[in-house]
Amino acid sequence: MIDVQNLTDSRNVPLTKVGVKSLEYPIQVLDKVKKVQHTTARVDLFANLPRHFKGTHMSRFIEIFHAYREDLSMPRFLEMLNKIRASLDAESSFGSLNFPYFLEKSAPVSGLTGMMSYQCCYQGRVYQGGHHFTVSVAIPVTTVCPCSKAISDRGAHNQRGIVRLELELGPFFWLEDIIDMVEKSASSPVYSLLKREDEKYITEHAYDNPKFVEDLVRDVYITIRDLHQFPSFSVEAENFESIHNHNAYAYVQYHSGDDKNDRPG
Repeated sequence: MIDVQNLTDSRNVPLTKVGVKSLEYPIQVLDKVKKVQHTTARVDLFANLPRHFKGTHMSRFIEIFHAYREDLSMPRFLEMLNKIRASLDAESSFGSLNFPYFLEKSAPVSGLTGMMSYQCCYQGRVYQGGHHFTVSVAIPVTTVCPCSKAISDRGAHNQRGIVRLELELGPFFWLEDIIDMVEKSASSPVYSLLKREDEKYITEHAYDNPKFVEDLVRDVYITIRDLHQFPSFSVEAENFESIHNHNAYAYVQYHSGDDKNDRPG
């Protein structure tokens, strides 16, 4: 049959990205405790299209991704992108993988367990002679306002927030370890299952550990920077304020070499 995609195009316009978007697919990723975790991803896969090709072969994106779906560790994700690039004779290939990552988490006093979900994303680009790859994770936390605590005779306002951490891939790391580090930087972690004794503990623990959104991103920044593991990363925190009609927000970036000045970029 005629291969229409491979016909010559005379308009002389190369395309930066062509491919498939918002593909929903079951996948398997590495799990520190259970070795493998089954989850569902929303997937975008692209390649560049040279000026002389009329179109790309969309089926090849799905065909290759399907072959890798049962082992999408971070190195395998890059391997998959490189195979797409080679299969389509492209200069570059691109991909993103958004998925919920689940951890079983014990309440601090009762010890009862429930499942917590953390939204994760792989983003990668593979090109001749190199690649760029980042992993991001969104982690819900609790913060207590230091100002509210300082000026109030009773109590202090608190809120749930989200810390989003994006890491450029260096040595291998476990998502579980990164999540734990971020939660320890907040006033308190968030749980899915709590009894009254747990609520009492968390309320008092958070009250004793107040954090502005600025404190939160600075503490996460220092913790991740001092690992000396990631060439670059960013930290952002957004608090869903409980007494204000707006959210509080802070953001910081790091690139290797920034620590020479001992300050965020």
